[in-house]
This record gives sequence, C-alpha cells and structure tokens, in this order.
Amino acid sequence: MAHRENISAVAPPAPTATAPAGPVAVYFSRPQAFDGEYAGGPDEALARAIDRARSSIDVASYDFDLLSVARALLRAEGRGVGVRIVVDSDNWHNEAVDLLRAAGIPIVGDGREGLMHDKFVVIDREEVWAGSMNLTINDAYRNDNNLLRIRSAALADIFSGEFEEMFLAKKFGSSSPSGKPAASVQTEAGSIEVLFAPEDLVARRVIQLIRGARRSIRFLAFSFTAGDIAGAMLERIADGVSVCGIFESTQVRSNTGTQFDALREGGTSVFMDANPRNMHHKVILIDGEIVVAGSYNFTASAENNNDEDLLVLRIPEISAAFEREFQRVYGSAEM
Repeated sequence: MAHRENISAVAPPAPTATAPAGPVAVYFSRPQAFDGEYAGGPDEALARAIDRARSSIDVASYDFDLLSVARALLRAEGRGVGVRIVVDSDNWHNEAVDLLRAAGIPIVGDGREGLMHDKFVVIDREEVWAGSMNLTINDAYRNDNNLLRIRSAALADIFSGEFEEMFLAKKFGSSSPSGKPAASVQTEAGSIEVLFAPEDLVARRVIQLIRGARRSIRFLAFSFTAGDIAGAMLERIADGVSVCGIFESTQVRSNTGTQFDALREGGTSVFMDANPRNMHHKVILIDGEIVVAGSYNFTASAENNNDEDLLVLRIPEISAAFEREFQRVYGSAEM
C-alpha cells in the first residue's frame, strides 16, 4: 500500500519544536495522535533543514524509507549540495534508497553481520540531527521517537569524523578505531557529550552517569538486556534513589535476557508501553538534569557489535522536554 506522505517538491511547513528553537531543539513523534495522514512529523522539520543546506549533507541511518526526506535530499543534490549516505546493508533496497541511488547520490552499506544502527544527519558541518528515529515512516509517525537538532560546528565536526570513518574508510563496528576520549562540546544552551559504539565503551560511561544519580532515574527502553546497566540502577535504589522505567512490550516478551523482571524484583517501578506499534526511545533521565539519548539500545549488541551514537545533554530546556515525554508515555503504560 502506498504511503500517504508529503513527497511534494515544495518544502512542507515546519512542525513546532518541543523545546525552544535555540541552538538545541527536540522533536517527538506523536503516534497517539496519528490519524492516517503522514504530515506534521519530525521528518518535516528535518526536510526543511535539508532545504536550507548550502554545501553538504551526510546521512547515516539504519533504515530509510521516508520519501519526504528523500525528496528534500534530491532537491539539495539538484542545487549542487554534496549528499552522501550510509545505511545498513539489510536495508539496501527500499523505495527511498533506490530513488536516491538512481539519482547518482553515493550510498554505502556496511556489508556485515552487525548493524550500522546510527541515526544522524550532518548539514553543512554546522548542524546535527540525531536521536532514536530512523528515517522511516513508522518511526516518524507510528512509533515513539525523539529527534534532536543541534547547531554546533564543533559537534558537527565530531559526527562528520564518524561518518567519514564509515563512508570513506569503510570501518564499521569493531574495525572502528578505539581509544578515543569521549568528546564534549559547549553550546549556548549547555554542554553535550558524544560517544560512539563500540569504540567509546559507551556502557561504562552510562553506568558512571547512573551511579552519579542523587534523586531520580527515569528511562524509556526499546530493548534493555544489559545486566551491568540494570545492576547500576539497582545499586542506586539501595541508596534511596527513585528508579522508574518503561519497556517496549514486544521486546519484554521476546528478548532473551530482558532486564524487566530483574529490575522489578529489585524494587524498580517498571512498566510496559501501550503503543500498539513500538516505543522506540532509548533514553535515560538523571535527576531531571541529564538526558542520555541516541541510537544506542541498552544491549550487548549495541555495546560490542553495532555502530551506534549516544548523546549526553545537560540542557535544562531539553531535560524538561524529555521529562514531559516520559510522563506522556508513562501515563498510558501497563504493569
């Protein structure tokens, strides 16, 4: 069945950001409001940003079938902007990717068993879009997702380096250079730390952040099988920290090693989401001050095998926006 989404050559109006439109903003999908019309989603904000691109656009997306974004990329290529794309080879053939390939846009697949699971776009080496949202119709409209827009040349340079490692050097997963220190940048809104898996030992940093929690830990987890991360949360419960989380229900029922039962038995308030599609967030909120978000599921595969990206944001407006999103998902969650 054909998607009824906006694929016009004219750029659509931008949806409203869920945080102030300063150097950092966040967009959330709204599956609870989906009425069958593919309009008003985070993809439209991204498409408008692509329409403003002047020199370059690099896209790394595990899956890509959003024609709204594909059309924006074609418009950019048509006005002389350099467009490059990396996808997971399992998703090498779909309508959007085939459309871009037919136009001569260079596309690289990872060609391996592990996943190229990144989800980021770098525009003009000045602006980064990243989060849990694949460039797919389901992720933009039916699944719960987040998409951050960050205007920072320093952060864009870091993501560009990761992109070129895959696109030019063809280094994926465990072949990525290791030993790089975690990178941090300062924006007018606050600080942002960026890590890439598997080379940056992401789980170790996530555990450090959890162990630093003083009051509360909230999480939204599509897939959560990492015992060490769950163990760090249980340690904080023992010290009086409030821990509450929501799991994607299909993953709880199907994942070998899911931490749902272990966390519940250890005193965590854990629930399953109510979205009939997927609660696709990968988010941890610490003390209402720190947001951990990106493509990185809390699993051994994300830590050791896949290409992943993770952001640690200390920005009050973004923390507040993610807290509202947590409360929205929590409001309909099931035991």
